[in-house]
Amino acid sequence: MSVKIERLNSTFVKEISYILSTEIKDEDIKFVTITDCEITNDLSYAKVYFTVLDTTRKKETMKALERASSFIRGKLSERIEIRHTPELKFVFDESIEYGERIEKKIEELHKNDEI
Repeated sequence: MSVKIERLNSTFVKEISYILSTEIKDEDIKFVTITDCEITNDLSYAKVYFTVLDTTRKKETMKALERASSFIRGKLSERIEIRHTPELKFVFDESIEYGERIEKKIEELHKNDEI
């Protein structure tokens, strides 16, 4: 991956997080955390990974982000100077839930060791 794309990925994470926290009025998006971004080399698509505090609201949040994606993309084009702002595809980040499950299993193993 090129340095330019890596820099754009981190810039997108920061800017999308800022846009969500300050300019979006949809309540379904209020507690979203942007965890990562992967922009294709041709800058046509950007996979934006997110997580939410309340995982039971995953689907509603995904729909709300999809509804707001064109607004977010427009704001990104105002803030970031690139010729073509990529189309945004929001993806729920499973890695945090996966990490928590592993942590719980490790704790259970340690509890069994203590007995």
